[in-house]
Formats: sequence, structure tokens, C-alpha cells
Amino acid sequence: MHDAPAVPRIGLALGGGFARGIAHAGVLRIFEQHDIPLHCITGVSAGAIVAAAYASGAGADEIARVGCQMRFRDVAKWSICRMGVMGSERMKRFLEGLLKHHRFEEMRIPLGVVATDLCTGKPVSFRDEGDVFLPIRASCAYPGLFQPVRDDDRLLVDGAMSMEIPAVVARELGATHVISVALPAPPCRRPPKDVFQVIRRCFQIMQGRSEEGWRQASDLVIAPDLKSIEWNGFESGPEMVKAGEAAALAALPIIESWLSTTVTVPASARASFA
Repeated sequence: MHDAPAVPRIGLALGGGFARGIAHAGVLRIFEQHDIPLHCITGVSAGAIVAAAYASGAGADEIARVGCQMRFRDVAKWSICRMGVMGSERMKRFLEGLLKHHRFEEMRIPLGVVATDLCTGKPVSFRDEGDVFLPIRASCAYPGLFQPVRDDDRLLVDGAMSMEIPAVVARELGATHVISVALPAPPCRRPPKDVFQVIRRCFQIMQGRSEEGWRQASDLVIAPDLKSIEWNGFESGPEMVKAGEAAALAALPIIESWLSTTVTVPASARASFA
């Protein structure tokens, strides 16, 4: 791997976690307060919503406020069919109220959103141009819960199925230094009790075995402490924002060292902060 330039282009890659994605707003708030410039931002699932909002021009405080007020019914509606039990059509209305711009080419910084092709199993990256609503809905289409999203001849589901954190996409958008924000799940202390808990636990096991890939593409990993908060814990929004802030503050010295250095920084220098 080549050394990175002394003046970095920082890319932020946001992982999924449904309600727990509110923690991303705390990370962004610290970056704003300390004038950390972002060259680009990418996301999957809940991270895709936050990434798109920030790229469109919404500030961290606004994202945190909306996230803390958000409830499951704002983005989902019971619509049972053979492909899932909920539709995500409501998400478009929610996004229309949150995002300042609705197309990739209108974003103030480059944005990348990742979904998964249900047939090939490969990640599908959306960037550069086009409407953002379908890619975000697709990236959030958690299997078994949300119905897949059709894009021409493809059926798309949650981006985290194929790429837990889109660090590689941030590289493709020109980032020289990639910060990945991971939202670690609560430990499994008892067997699942219903089909959704079974699916969620399988998801966690799968992602644990594919973690090495996105970590290798990251220069820094920020992992807010959310171990006591469940995937649907919207009521814990303020606590999650604070967890994001604390984790970002711990990582700040390394990020600021990138920005102040006048010599090349080895791209192999990696760190993790929880």
C-alpha cells in the first residue's frame, strides 16, 4: 500500500444498526465542532440515511434532533407479503423532510450508498448521479423485515449483507484517509425468541466473520459504546448521540495529527477507538 499525501482527504464510512444509527450524529457533531473537513461520506442501512442527510447539507444537530424524534412508523408500514412484512415507501417522505438535496450530483460533498443484489450477493454502489431515495430504501431493506426494493431487473436488500461498512467506497470516491464508524451490537446473552431475533443474530454472526475486509480498508475505526441499546431503541436517542460524541472525541488526536502533519503519513497506520 502506498503512503498517503500529507494533506489528507478524509472519508467517513458509516455502518448500519437501525435505531442505533443515531450515534452517527454524535460523531458528526464532534467533527463539526473541531472543524474536521470531510472529503466524502458513505453509508449502509441507517448509516446511509445519516450520510445522505449530511452530504445534502443537514447539520449534525439537525440530524441528531430528527433521529431522536424518529420512530419506526416514520419509515415503515405493515404490508405483509411473501417477500417481507413491511414496506419502506414511507421512508421517502421522511427523507424528503430531512435531506436538503435529493440527487447525488447535488450533494455538497460526494456521497456513496451501498445496497446488496439479492441474486448475485454482491454490493451495489450508488454514487455520482441519480435520485438518492431508491438507493437509501434499498440499503435499509433488512431481509425478512422490509420487502426488497426493485431496481430495474435487480432486487436489492440491506447493504450490510455484502459490505458492513463501505470503507472501500470512500476510497473509490477519492479519500486518502478513511474513518469507519461501527455500531457494535449488544452481546447475545440468551437464545433468540422470534424469527426477527433469529435473522438479526444470523446477521451479526455473518458480519463478524467478514469484519476483516472493511477494517483493512480503514485507517481509523470509531465504535461508540452502544452495547446496552437494542436495534429498535429509538427512545435512547440522546444517549446514543452522547456515545457517538465520546468515541469521536477519543479519536480526535489521531485525526488532528493527520491534518497538521507536513510529511507523508503511512496508510498502514491504523487505530480503533470504542
